[in-house]
Amino acid sequence: MKGQSGHVARARAEPILLAEPDPAWAEAFAAEEARLRARFADIPVGRIEHVGSTAVPGLIAKPIVDMLIEVPDLQTVHDRIAPVLKAAGYEYFWRPTGPGEAGVAYAWFIRRDASGARTHHLHMLPPQSPYWDRLRFRDLLRARPDLAAEYAAVKREAAARHRNDRAAYARAKGRYIRRVMSSPEKAPKS
Repeated sequence: MKGQSGHVARARAEPILLAEPDPAWAEAFAAEEARLRARFADIPVGRIEHVGSTAVPGLIAKPIVDMLIEVPDLQTVHDRIAPVLKAAGYEYFWRPTGPGEAGVAYAWFIRRDASGARTHHLHMLPPQSPYWDRLRFRDLLRARPDLAAEYAAVKREAAARHRNDRAAYARAKGRYIRRVMSSPEKAPKS
């Protein structure tokens, strides 16, 4: 798992561009899910979920379909899934388990269109990953248009302030998400 610095730098340097809601995002998710299921016919992949702002009807978003994909473990991603997706043109990213360690703590892929624009982010997660909590936030925004509108305002401000800093943009959104998800009166009912 060496040498991902070139495409990481490229990905980090891409500006934040928000788009008005597009019903085609749901179709793009469904088409990609079908493509992935076909590619992973011999690989144990569980649920595939559409998350992020493109999964919330009426919400502005970066026009990139985020997907959570259940995998048995991240070593399977590295050994079996990454070769399949890299051969199909996807970019593979991971965070190591720790400084100087070789294991994968988190893995994802970027799919791009012919012009090089991002179209999909594929987040590979084992069943016990805390990142599955993103489904709760998605469901809350779907159920609460008032919170979706607040979140849209946060995203617009963050994109205006941090257009060329993806990490700062993510931190700005993250503060809002953590505040909403820690508020008992706003948390979705199970």
